[in-house]
Amino acid sequence: MAPRANWKGFLRLSLVTCPVALYPATSDTEKVSFNQINRKTGHRIKYAKVDADTGEEVANEDIMKGYKIDTDTYIEVSKDELDDLALESTRTIEIDEFVPRADIDSRYVIRPYYLVPDGKVGHDAFAVIRETIRSMDKVAIGRVVLTNREHIIALEPLDNGLMGTLLRYPYEVRSEKEYFDDIQDVKITKDMLDLAKHIVEQKSGSFEPEQFEDRYEQALIDLINQKRNGQKTSAKAAPKTGGNVINLMDALKRSLANEKQAAPAAAKESGKENGKAKGKKPRKAAAGQREMLLPISGSGKRAAKETVKEAPKKAEKPVRTSARTRKAS
Repeated sequence: MAPRANWKGFLRLSLVTCPVALYPATSDTEKVSFNQINRKTGHRIKYAKVDADTGEEVANEDIMKGYKIDTDTYIEVSKDELDDLALESTRTIEIDEFVPRADIDSRYVIRPYYLVPDGKVGHDAFAVIRETIRSMDKVAIGRVVLTNREHIIALEPLDNGLMGTLLRYPYEVRSEKEYFDDIQDVKITKDMLDLAKHIVEQKSGSFEPEQFEDRYEQALIDLINQKRNGQKTSAKAAPKTGGNVINLMDALKRSLANEKQAAPAAAKESGKENGKAKGKKPRKAAAGQREMLLPISGSGKRAAKETVKEAPKKAEKPVRTSARTRKAS
């Protein structure tokens, strides 16, 4: 199913305007999620909106927004009053200025979106705006209203479209001084710095997000599959911590030695698996991201309490497992 646009309106640069749609560039729907259930009955927990004093359930049409100014005092604000505050950015992203990409502090970045032409008209105007931004090698700054709040949005070309990144306001970003002022000002010797640089060189590589593996997500999938199949689960040993560093120089030397020792073995193994020449840095395994679908057995209100030992005839809910698990089976 095609994703639903979060916002539709117009993109405007001075007198050049075109209809556009804004889509989320990221998604969490593929991650494992849980429902809360009653341990005694296996039923899902339902949340009801109730009056804090009377305990009675309140209908949606009787609920309004309120700003707390005292313990039990609220300023009530109706939906109509909020609608009357409608800004031009509710329907139009007006490009206000252009700034260098390097000027945007990463602390201000919230989340990315894709901006595309909406419908069959306006593609020419969209292309003019996109290529103008591209040719200037800058980022366009505008404003857009999402979830009833106005946000700053930074627009930059991405292939044939635009990527819009929501930015925080200054009051949302905390100053680093209140955290960094107590950090001691220490002097690092050249030998220590050289050793640390060698470690960095041993670990250097290219940014390849497709190689990232969500190990916790994979562990959740393995746990659910084990419980589905009636297998006994056991807690894994806690990872070892680094402990106190007694001699920093000695720790750096041992770290460098470990990296040098690990690199040839890893490169050799990578060459066997990927047909690469020896000595090249191995790619990080991404087994958790190569998935297949398996049905989860059990259904109904008691499924959370009972383990079904026989495979179901009908798949009701898929649980993902990695290519590594698939090969073993």
